[in-house]
Amino acid sequence: MTPPTVNAYYDPLKNHMVFPAGILQAPFYSSSASIAVNLGGMGMVVGHELTHGFDDEGSQFAGNGNLENRWSPEVCERFEKKGTYVVNQYSSYEVLPGVKLNGKLTLGENIADLGGTKLAFAAYRALRQDAPEEIIADEFTEDQQFFLAVGQLWCSKSREEYAHHAAKVDLHSPPNFRVIGSLANLPGFARAFSCGPGKAMTSANTCEVR
Repeated sequence: MTPPTVNAYYDPLKNHMVFPAGILQAPFYSSSASIAVNLGGMGMVVGHELTHGFDDEGSQFAGNGNLENRWSPEVCERFEKKGTYVVNQYSSYEVLPGVKLNGKLTLGENIADLGGTKLAFAAYRALRQDAPEEIIADEFTEDQQFFLAVGQLWCSKSREEYAHHAAKVDLHSPPNFRVIGSLANLPGFARAFSCGPGKAMTSANTCEVR
C-alpha cells in the first residue's frame, strides 16, 4: 500500500499490521477528537487487524509466519463451534429482498469486526477510567460517542447492482451489517442506548470468538 492509501491490513506471514498514513485522518482519527471518538474510529481498525491474527485463517499461522497449528484440539473445536454462531448470525442478514449474506464467506472479516470493536471499547474504557469527569458532546455520553464513531466509519452508499454482486463475492459484509453485526454482540452498546430485548440491534444470544 502507498502512504496516502486509506486502508490497513494484517499479514500472517510476517505477523504484523500495517496502517498507511492515509488512514490516520477523520473519520478514523483526529488530533482534535476525544478518546472515545478516536478509539471508536482508528481504535476499532487497529483491533480489527489485530484480531485477524486469530480469525479462521490467521489462527492457522504460528507467530513466526509458518503455517502450523498452535492450538490444542479442544481449543480448535471450541473455536470452530463459536465460529458457526457468527456464520449463522450474518447469514440471516438480507442485503436486498431475497439476497442474504454468505456468513461462511465473510467469517474472517466478521470475526475481526467483532474482536476489533470489543478490543477498542475495552481500550477506550481503560484510558478513561481515571478521568475526573465525563465529556458530554451534543448530549451524547462518551460510550455513545464511541459507538457513533464506529458507525460513522462505514457510512456509504451503493447501487443495488453492486450490493448484489458484493454479497456474492466480497469477503467483507456490507458496511451497514459490519456495524449492526458487531454492535449487536456488544452488551455495552445496548446499555449505552438503552436497547431492550427484541430491538433490532439487540441480540438474544451474543456471539463472540476469543
